[in-house]
Amino acid sequence: MAQQEQQGPPPGLAVCYRHPGRETGIRCTRCERPICPECMIDAAVGYQCPQCVRGAGRAPRPRTLAGGTVRSDQRLVIKILVGINLAVFLAVLATGDRLVTELAMIGFARTEAFETIGVADGEWYRMITAAFLHEQFWHIGFNMLALWVLGGSLEAMLGRIRFAALFLVSALAGSALQYLLAEPNVYALGASGGVYGLFGGIAVLVRRMRADMRPILALLAVNLVITFMPGLNIAWQAHLGGLAAGAVITAGLVHAPRRGRTLVQFLVCALVVAAIVVMCVVRTSQLLP
Repeated sequence: MAQQEQQGPPPGLAVCYRHPGRETGIRCTRCERPICPECMIDAAVGYQCPQCVRGAGRAPRPRTLAGGTVRSDQRLVIKILVGINLAVFLAVLATGDRLVTELAMIGFARTEAFETIGVADGEWYRMITAAFLHEQFWHIGFNMLALWVLGGSLEAMLGRIRFAALFLVSALAGSALQYLLAEPNVYALGASGGVYGLFGGIAVLVRRMRADMRPILALLAVNLVITFMPGLNIAWQAHLGGLAAGAVITAGLVHAPRRGRTLVQFLVCALVVAAIVVMCVVRTSQLLP
């Protein structure tokens, strides 16, 4: 009987899936297909094939509880906010009351030069610039400490964009309620509206994760007692406005359904902003003839 020439490796031996003529005992740790030394790429554990390495670069990035992208630096937005507040605080120390007069929250007033100032006079920017103004060391110290402590968990769980929206819209809501309920010629400043938005947000987040709510509720209760203590001249309207907005926004962020989540979250934030606009329009109509 004539012998037949062997065309490939003996039966039963693994061959590289990219080079069928090459025997190998190594397999890709991702797809488990056999690969030869030419196709072996070092991985954290074992070796991977070129196709899996290329595919890994297109893998979807992990998401936060609210659908944001997980980042390596989970306090970047907090650092930026703290940096802005500190820079403005140093500017206030350098220039005196001028920046406070120009940027603090005030509804409507007339200066000694008979000029009208305030939100009702069209200075809408005061509603957000006031959130970055502080005059006393204890004031900025407390707010930045609260921002750092409360914001850490929220930025990590929500993502950067959603966390920034939570803080800024809460600050706006605090200014809006201050504008609506307080005397129009009283200055208000500080990041407390945004910080109380974080209080509301962390309470909703703890509830969402079914964790023990007693510590955050106790901390919130203490801060609310301080808010209403006589003689401290604290703008309680800004605190309550920020707290309510923060709770509503965070509830919309973490309870939105996966399908259409981004749209639902945007609509919740838009509704809060719409409520802020309504409050401002109502108050302006009361102050102007």
